[in-house]
Amino acid sequence: MNAPDQRVLPLVVRIERATPPERTDALEAAARAVLTLLDDERAVSGEWAEAVAAWETIGIRKVVRRARGVEWRRVQELDGITVTLRSAEVRVHPPIPLDAWPKELSRLQVSGTDLADSRPPGPPPPDEAVLWFNPSLEMSAGKAMAQAGHAAQLAWWGSDGEARAAWREQGLAVAVRTAEPWRWAALVDSGLPVVRDAGFTEIEPGSRTVVADAPWLRLGGLRPAGWGPLRDPSPRTGADDRP
Repeated sequence: MNAPDQRVLPLVVRIERATPPERTDALEAAARAVLTLLDDERAVSGEWAEAVAAWETIGIRKVVRRARGVEWRRVQELDGITVTLRSAEVRVHPPIPLDAWPKELSRLQVSGTDLADSRPPGPPPPDEAVLWFNPSLEMSAGKAMAQAGHAAQLAWWGSDGEARAAWREQGLAVAVRTAEPWRWAALVDSGLPVVRDAGFTEIEPGSRTVVADAPWLRLGGLRPAGWGPLRDPSPRTGADDRP
């Protein structure tokens, strides 16, 4: 039996049969959806604040499901935020108890989120936050979307008020790319926020999946000690994230 205070953040990606989104678009939309929720007044001091605080204190587990047609329309009726980014639409909902999913979400499938890019994405824009994926790991798009959400959240935690304001002015823009092996080796030793997976699905426990990079993060991010899964304020500490 799950503990009553164990929560998960639901993310739903729209995948219509004839028009599935590009993989990179879906990953970037998921990251931006998480950032948008964290920056929303309802999550800071409004009706979602208690659920978000409880979720962050225990862990930041995220589950990605897919929807199409009428399923997608039903999802829009629940509390949440829809982010549209190029070919992708992702809806994020406030955290819910792990054993109390609303039926509109529990009916949705976790599998079937295999997406591809029609062409390789170009270099990330300069001075923009970049989530660099480990080139040695293979993940479904759904798994990768959760990891992108984790990395975006670590980047948000590592951003002070001035950095967040500037990021907000950019529309919380974030790029997702797979690092070259040489770049990945440098990133994991750079002191930037690193996502370490709990290993519930697809990959081994403790795997380093994504590094969050941004000019302001390279100056040193700070997370209050003892609050949330990133308990050590050292910028070298990764999160015990559960996708």
